[in-house]
Amino acid sequence: MDIHFYKESPFTTIISFHKLIESFEQIALSDVDYRSDYAKAILKQIESIPELRTGIQDYSVIKENEALIKNILADLFPTALTHNEIKAVTIPFQNISFNYTERFKKILKNAGDEFYMEIRDFDEHQFYINNCCLILSNYYKQHIDFNKPFFYDIPDESGVEKHYRILYNADFMEIIPTENAVPLTPEDIDQLIDNYQDINLWKSKFPKGSWILRGFGIVSLFDATTESAISTLKSNLLKPGVKTVTTDKEISNIFQSIFNLPNLKVGFIIYNPEEEKFLRPAKYDTQLRSFLLSENQEVDCKNAFFGCSFENLLDNKEPFVISNVKKFTEESSNKRLGEHLLVQNIHSCIFAPVIKDGHLLGVVELVSENPRDLNSVNATKLELVLPYLTDTIDRYNTDMQHQVEAIIQREYTTIHPSVYWKFKRESQNYFQNLNHTKDYIFKEIVFKNVFPLYGQIDIKGSSEHRNETVKIDLKSQLSALLEIFDNQQANSNLVLLEQRKFELESLRSELDFPLKADTEQHIQRYIEEEIHPILKNTKSNPKSEKLEKLYFETLDDKTGMFYQERKKFDNAMSIINKRLATVLDKKQVEAQQIYPHYYERFKTDGVEHNLYIGASISPTKPFDIMYLHNLRLWQLQTLCEMELEHHELKESLPYELDVTSLILVFSSPLSIRFRMDEKRFDVDGTYNARYEVVKKRIDKSHIKGTTERITEKEKITIVYSQNSEEAEYLKYIKYLQHKKILEPAIEQFEVEDLQGVSGLRAIRVKVINNTSNPAVKKITYQDLLDELN
Repeated sequence: MDIHFYKESPFTTIISFHKLIESFEQIALSDVDYRSDYAKAILKQIESIPELRTGIQDYSVIKENEALIKNILADLFPTALTHNEIKAVTIPFQNISFNYTERFKKILKNAGDEFYMEIRDFDEHQFYINNCCLILSNYYKQHIDFNKPFFYDIPDESGVEKHYRILYNADFMEIIPTENAVPLTPEDIDQLIDNYQDINLWKSKFPKGSWILRGFGIVSLFDATTESAISTLKSNLLKPGVKTVTTDKEISNIFQSIFNLPNLKVGFIIYNPEEEKFLRPAKYDTQLRSFLLSENQEVDCKNAFFGCSFENLLDNKEPFVISNVKKFTEESSNKRLGEHLLVQNIHSCIFAPVIKDGHLLGVVELVSENPRDLNSVNATKLELVLPYLTDTIDRYNTDMQHQVEAIIQREYTTIHPSVYWKFKRESQNYFQNLNHTKDYIFKEIVFKNVFPLYGQIDIKGSSEHRNETVKIDLKSQLSALLEIFDNQQANSNLVLLEQRKFELESLRSELDFPLKADTEQHIQRYIEEEIHPILKNTKSNPKSEKLEKLYFETLDDKTGMFYQERKKFDNAMSIINKRLATVLDKKQVEAQQIYPHYYERFKTDGVEHNLYIGASISPTKPFDIMYLHNLRLWQLQTLCEMELEHHELKESLPYELDVTSLILVFSSPLSIRFRMDEKRFDVDGTYNARYEVVKKRIDKSHIKGTTERITEKEKITIVYSQNSEEAEYLKYIKYLQHKKILEPAIEQFEVEDLQGVSGLRAIRVKVINNTSNPAVKKITYQDLLDELN
């Protein structure tokens, strides 16, 4: 007998067989002798145990009288059906049960001594309210459908979890109110029905132990393993998001229940029709394995690995079944596939195609370590689950397509999230008018009265550094070639070699002078067309051969030239740009919290950014000029952080490239328009074009009356034209000086006149470098290369 009570219940439970005893008393008075005699014999035995009629609260009485109780219940538990039916006496919703049929006993025995039987997903809250609903239904005659399907999950002797649906029979039970029972009005009942989750309300209307549950119930189970497992699989497959996808263990347990195979394992691969490849879906990579692609991420479906074995699967969309892998390997022409499976201890398997609208989406892999476990007969069970797998894979493909489109939107277009709403609205207008008008003219995307902010952090002297690296690489290559020619043995080509040596020396001498625009291309073409053919067709001595081998090994794979110094310079530029862009992007996330605004950045010889803020970009949020001032201060602080980031990097790079920072202040609002031909935003109108002119020319301009650039390394230059802008930024500078971010000295000067633009002024101030602290972790160049790659 299994007994387990919930702590609280509206019932005082009394197990009684009085209704059955009363039926025995009627049978004892009947004219059918054998029935009458049997009933009288039972009644005589019952006389000495009055609790069987009056009610049992001490459950030891049940255990002591198991045989008699079995005889009392004989009509309800026929001996002929005891090995077929799964039945026992119970109290509904409570884990009190006894008088099991033989089949029920066997199921519990196979589950093991440590198994405890309890209703799936059933807690004390549900227990209490379901008992209350039992009172409403039986005593108050309310038609309440409160009995959701209940299940017991019981493992069999092999460890496969079986699922049994629970059915209750309460014909032999009475529900009786005590003096503590609360009489309910129709209004009370309505309130209860509308507040299932309010446990305190239910307890106030049905106090603990205020009702008597007298009698007994019968629980009948039927094996619903397949249906329940399919339902669980469906629920798990419908979970949204990557992190909630069913794990390998969970899905294997579900399929083990469906196929009744404890050693069954499940795998899965996606079919890519564009490239005709099988691949493991990245979304499930850590949750579901593949037995076909155990080592490879993707394989061509026409690969020799699959041979002709998969032709039926691919062409006719039918499952491919191997009931005995060892025999398949010995007899089939495709031994490679068989050996691949045997290495993984797979001795029987099913590879079933997942199809949607006639198109192959993927393949479900079922494998077992035992021969014949999986075969063409039980393969038909897949028909029960494939529809759910089909919907899941189709949803995966749709999600992947949406994510790809989102990546394209984020990485390859200039539609920033702050203005995305306007593009979406116009697209919705087009979609809604698609079926009503033949020609729909897209409206231009324009944002009026927005304030611009422009800033850049530029690598100082990048062109000169690049030219210098070109010279070093070309000189190294020319010197290497001259060394090879000096070691060439004398032969019929001696005159030609001497001429080529003269030409190589002349080219090397040219590199002592400033680099011309076509020098690099001229030397590269000369080496490829005149020198390399000679090296490949001239006999060499051992020393010359060694030099030639070293020379060709040194050539860059992409350019075919010496590229060592240029590569270091390119890496240094890329590292600086990546680090600075990362700082800017990270800070930009915070800036969007100030007020939603348009943001774009560009990597050139440094990092530039444009910001536009105004009510037209975020019409649902009231705009105030305060947000512009906040964003300007944010911009200045961010450039300071980018300067400090560069200073930390500088010593770790092969080239100590310096940077200069610039902010252009423009207080007049302007309009920006999305250029459909260029797929980017640009300022709109002739007057606003003045702003673009200043942006393009200001960083190369000089202090008025001098040859000194307005930008200088480790300093931030702020260019403006109005006194109010000067006062505003001097306040910001004073604040950052107080925070020990900027140095005390401030330079102010006029900017030389640009074409069509005059009257510009500038403030220049130096950023304080704090990275000289020995506690600051030093970064190595290799660390930066690893990060870049």
